Amino acid sequence: MKKIKILSRAIGEVVAELFEERSPQTVKVLWAVLPITARANTWGNEIYFSIGVKIAKENADEVVEKGAIGYWPPGEAFCIFFGPTPASIGDEIRAASPVNVLGRISGDPEIFKRVQNGDEIVIDKAG
Repeated sequence: MKKIKILSRAIGEVVAELFEERSPQTVKVLWAVLPITARANTWGNEIYFSIGVKIAKENADEVVEKGAIGYWPPGEAFCIFFGPTPASIGDEIRAASPVNVLGRISGDPEIFKRVQNGDEIVIDKAG
């Protein structure tokens, strides 16, 4: 099983496991371009940032689980979901439009509430 680490000053290091069976092409492309350094954009309880690669929809969902990580095709963006977004209805966690679900954060995803708009984030392969 492939794992990635997400690093920032606000959270330290958080590990996520990738769902190769669910989104094999998306995971393959992401893995090939790691490491990625970007600036966080926040949208409710979601962090997203462009990763500069174009990937088609692959088993995409609009409503995801807390702690899901995904790829948002329209923005060519990596997304981290840790609670409701402005598009959510009630307590659901809804993306702006369908995302390819890549995996899930290990541990409590609410740690990402510490990340501010503009904070540097690094994604890399976990040892």
